[in-house]
Amino acid sequence: QVQLVESGGGLVQPGGSLRLSCAASGSIVSVSAMGWFRQAPGKEREFVAAISWTGITKYYADSVKGRCTISRDNAKNTVFVQMNSLKPEDTAVYYCAARHSSVAVTTLEYDYWGQGTQVTVSS
Repeated sequence: QVQLVESGGGLVQPGGSLRLSCAASGSIVSVSAMGWFRQAPGKEREFVAAISWTGITKYYADSVKGRCTISRDNAKNTVFVQMNSLKPEDTAVYYCAARHSSVAVTTLEYDYWGQGTQVTVSS
């Protein structure tokens, strides 16, 4: 099993920035790719960004491309997502996810999920 704990969410003004972190523990040696997803009230959970074990392969949703950077520190078993130029439509619960295979962009392909961290973009 793999446990994921997100942190770094909060209230931020439009145009501001946030850095979300996801700490992994448990059977992490078997984890390969990790990703971030988000879910706004009344909406489906959607892909934000994903990164391979090596950190070489990265995918971003079109809605965040250019404003978002995903990275990982394997020594600390932590994945980060830096989000800049935040907009009210970025408001959502952000979830970290992990899987045992290559990078993926759909929720069904991920094996483990964190509890989520709330991000609210509002003035």
